[in-house]
Amino acid sequence: MTTKDLNAVELEIVRNRLTSVSEEVGTALIRTAYSPNIKDRRDCSAGIYAPDGQLISQAEHIPLHLGLMPTLIAAAIKQFGSEKLEPGDVLMTNNPYLGGAHLPDVCIISPVFAGDEQIALVATMAHHVDVGGMTPGSMATHSTEIFQEGIRLPPVRLFQRGELQRELLDVVVTNLRTADKTRGDLMAQVAANRLGERRLLELVEEWGTDGFERSCRALVEYGERRTRAAISALPDGTGEFTDILEHDGIGPAELRISATVTVSGDEVTIDLRDTSDQARGAVNCSFAVAQAAAAYVVKMLADPTLPSNAGLTAPITLLTRPGSLVHAEFPAPVAHGNTQTSQRLVDALLGAFEEFTEELVPAASSGSMSILTVGGVDPATGRYYSYVETYGGGQGAHPDQDGANAVHTHMTNTRNTPCEVIEREYPLRVEAYRIARGTGGQGRYRGGDGIERHITVSRGTASVVVGTSRATTQPWGLHGGEAGTSAQVNVCRGGEDLAQPAMTAFDLSAGEGVSIRTAGGGGYGSCQNTDESETRKAAR
Repeated sequence: MTTKDLNAVELEIVRNRLTSVSEEVGTALIRTAYSPNIKDRRDCSAGIYAPDGQLISQAEHIPLHLGLMPTLIAAAIKQFGSEKLEPGDVLMTNNPYLGGAHLPDVCIISPVFAGDEQIALVATMAHHVDVGGMTPGSMATHSTEIFQEGIRLPPVRLFQRGELQRELLDVVVTNLRTADKTRGDLMAQVAANRLGERRLLELVEEWGTDGFERSCRALVEYGERRTRAAISALPDGTGEFTDILEHDGIGPAELRISATVTVSGDEVTIDLRDTSDQARGAVNCSFAVAQAAAAYVVKMLADPTLPSNAGLTAPITLLTRPGSLVHAEFPAPVAHGNTQTSQRLVDALLGAFEEFTEELVPAASSGSMSILTVGGVDPATGRYYSYVETYGGGQGAHPDQDGANAVHTHMTNTRNTPCEVIEREYPLRVEAYRIARGTGGQGRYRGGDGIERHITVSRGTASVVVGTSRATTQPWGLHGGEAGTSAQVNVCRGGEDLAQPAMTAFDLSAGEGVSIRTAGGGGYGSCQNTDESETRKAAR
């Protein structure tokens, strides 16, 4: 490939070949991971970046990870010092204040050198089943500072010139409950990155170093042109919307997420500065999480086929207030900023776009990733275990079709853990797993139904953390569509189902269980063909 400007055919070749490398890296991670959370649920993401952290290409994995990784990687490279990187180095970090998500999401970054010249970075992010902290699974809802959530890693070398830094790895895994799973998953990330390095060097051998760099630049420029054209097709205007997160992780609360969205020509400005201050509990999120939500919503509404690279975010200006719920500062806890707040932020952004667009925005989906962690010591083996899973819910109805049942929506894109895997890997028994029929909101197009799952501890005792949302509010409908049914959490003891708050922690003994029903999606349009007023059943 020459260094001349790329034509349309060459651009598509570059786009697809780099995307295929990202996808292969992600597939390798999934196939070699140790924990069901990665190998079955696929709670991981992969991408290719320029040496400064600019996003070049990424796999179709988890929107939250994919949207925040460029911020985290750029900040990590800057803090560590790109001039210090050598061939064979591998960095790792999980620091949310640098642009990470929460502590279980560990990012592994590998520089790619062609000779003495660094040409790219390959990076993977994966949710590890335990990184220490006050509860098994490292997802406490009731933490009040970051130190209670687990071990926090600055950008450090896990490998230096190809040599594993064993002392550092020993320090990390000594602080974890499931050291074997974490060690295996980290090595799977490293191996996947190395595969990505080989594939990129194969492209360099074919295209040359100059051709590779020019191709990456051309792809980002193409992404920006496509994004600006898609934004230009949206109506100009300004919309405002406020949604409420009803629990701060410690107790009931009314945490305001306020969004003002302005589309002007080929640019979008999103202002979140009127959002509530950062919370005392674990529902805060980093600035990078807010960036991820903003990029996701713009791509979703403008053109879902837009290339996922740095060009996508170039026309988007995001305004936040440091110290707020969506721009948390040290030492705010952040474990559930992903699972709860990012989803509600998407709802607020969609509500704002609905103010000045027509038949574009869907009704609200279930509004939570609905995470359940169960952990303890298995008496049969004497070893710690940690079951971690997020549950799908109802998708909001669209202007032209029903919402899907029992799916992950918006900022999450994981699969479920098969019941057989849960019962094989952990001292747990799945009593029920089904669609929660009738929980979607009615309308001309109805919202999708949520999910029900009931899990019983089969032996020993276990610590349980449940984090869901929309338990005291409902996912709103649009244009006369009804709201979805709220979520519900129960402890199952002595033949009784005892209702629990949306975000809670408790212990269970053998024979006791937990059940969760996730919220349904909102409906769209009145069931009658008469007046369809601009009603929106927002959470209050």
